[in-house]
Amino acid sequence: MRIALLSDIHGNDIALAAVLTDIATQGPIDEYWILGDLLAIGAEPAAVYHRLQALNANQTVRYVRGNTDRFILSGDRPPPFLDEAYGDQQQTYVYGEVMANFAWTEGALAALNGRDFIASLPLSQRLDLPDGTRMLGVHCAQGDDAGFGFRPDSTDEQLRALYANHEADLIFMGHTHLPGQRHIDGVHLVNLGSVSNPLMPHLEATYVLLEEGPAGYQVTPRQVPYDREAVLSKINEVNHPCAEYLQAFFRGDISRRYWQGLVPIV
Repeated sequence: MRIALLSDIHGNDIALAAVLTDIATQGPIDEYWILGDLLAIGAEPAAVYHRLQALNANQTVRYVRGNTDRFILSGDRPPPFLDEAYGDQQQTYVYGEVMANFAWTEGALAALNGRDFIASLPLSQRLDLPDGTRMLGVHCAQGDDAGFGFRPDSTDEQLRALYANHEADLIFMGHTHLPGQRHIDGVHLVNLGSVSNPLMPHLEATYVLLEEGPAGYQVTPRQVPYDREAVLSKINEVNHPCAEYLQAFFRGDISRRYWQGLVPIV
């Protein structure tokens, strides 16, 4: 059995196309697992939606709902909240960009008649591999699509608190945009990183291949370059209401600020 796992597409059709092309070069795939944050905070939610529907028509695809998928349905928003942003110029800027982005994406989703698809996404997926390994896919953690998540600097104690009692041997997640692996108390944790809106300094898309065979399973992280200049151009082409904020991801500005400790993950 071979499974391709990806997360955090964030409305970036150029990056998604590059990842799917790379997956196709790796041989036959039995299932795709896509672990949330599909459309919001990106320039091409409609193109991503249509590409995913085409994938659904030809492959076995399992989805999980991410926090931004929930936000575009519920009207909830990530921080900073208005009372937190008030009086802080940088936070006020981010607050305005976040509000504009989700309003824009909600309009795109309504035009697609895509709300039912997003509303149908579950919080988790489970599969027992042929060797008996209990596999779980979530966006952040079981029953929680947002929060601290798995990061490279997470302590074992933090991860135990997040993933205890999940009744799984192998847990895949996204959310933080920071790929990594950890073994804790017999549980293998794997963060897929992100297809888009990169925080890693290399700024490339990341995903994971899972192969299960007679000797057990193997997890292979993949890193995929894509045309970031084309993404920058697309953001301008669609007149995205928070173009400057989005483009900062693909120029590496947000990655640099994150590693300097200036940008939190929400």
